[in-house]
Amino acid sequence: MLTAICRDFKEVAKMGVFFSGRELINIAVGIERNGAVFYDSLVDSTGDITIQGTYKYLADKEREHIGIFQNMLGSIGDYQPPETFTEEYDSYLKALIDSFVFTDDQVAREMARKVSSDVEAIQIALGAEKDSILFYSEMRNLVRMPDRDVVSKIIEEERSHLRQLSDLKKDLSKR
Repeated sequence: MLTAICRDFKEVAKMGVFFSGRELINIAVGIERNGAVFYDSLVDSTGDITIQGTYKYLADKEREHIGIFQNMLGSIGDYQPPETFTEEYDSYLKALIDSFVFTDDQVAREMARKVSSDVEAIQIALGAEKDSILFYSEMRNLVRMPDRDVVSKIIEEERSHLRQLSDLKKDLSKR
């Protein structure tokens, strides 16, 4: 799915439409917010206090990322698409958000409800983080030069989150 989206990014760029770091960060905030809903929903799915703590930790990390991304908003420029692209541009950004594992809070809650184990839940989260890294890596090439540093910071945050999730999965697997 993301491969097709990345191909679409290149088509949009050919039209002369660029994304700003601001839009990318707003997408990131939505993705992280839905991830927090996913983890919050998992807390009640297990009776194990240690695992509940793990889910609370992950939800807190998602909220921490939201804060980091929101703080980045103050240091970046803004891009206004040409008036002829405004509606198409807004629709395209919405489609990007909708392509992620956690497309909205309802989907995140439903996915949490359906997981059969804690390791499965972490595996879903790892997939979402990998998708995010791929998305941001592709987007970095499509934003204006001054905003590329912001995108790189987002990618580094997601890599950090991926490492943390991987460590948590290993810990859960040892039980």
